Amino acid sequence: MLIGRVDGPLTLRLIMQPLVAMFFAFRAGMRDAEQGRSPYFWRVWGHAGSRRELIVEGWKHVRNVFIAAVAFDVGYQYIEYRWVYPGQAVIVAVVLAIVPYIIMRGLSNRLVSLRRREVPR
Repeated sequence: MLIGRVDGPLTLRLIMQPLVAMFFAFRAGMRDAEQGRSPYFWRVWGHAGSRRELIVEGWKHVRNVFIAAVAFDVGYQYIEYRWVYPGQAVIVAVVLAIVPYIIMRGLSNRLVSLRRREVPR
């Protein structure tokens, strides 16, 4: 059923939701780089003492996109199957919102950090 979501109603969400998540992640990654912080995922992974605060910060940035992804998938499931599978909605929302956010936040941090090192002052 998860693979079948590629076509059918509400297909545009498969493009728009990751793009919105990446937009917020890009802004956050740029801010991280400007403040001289390491990429987000590595800070979450490597700093057990501040992990909770970092996860709360990341959640603030991506929660609305995640909630929208769940809502759209619930709508899709109801239209397509006349039934709602909450577990599948959460899986789809993680794939469409959380994963692109984590990847783009780290990439934007690295790109901005590299660019700042290359520009002579």
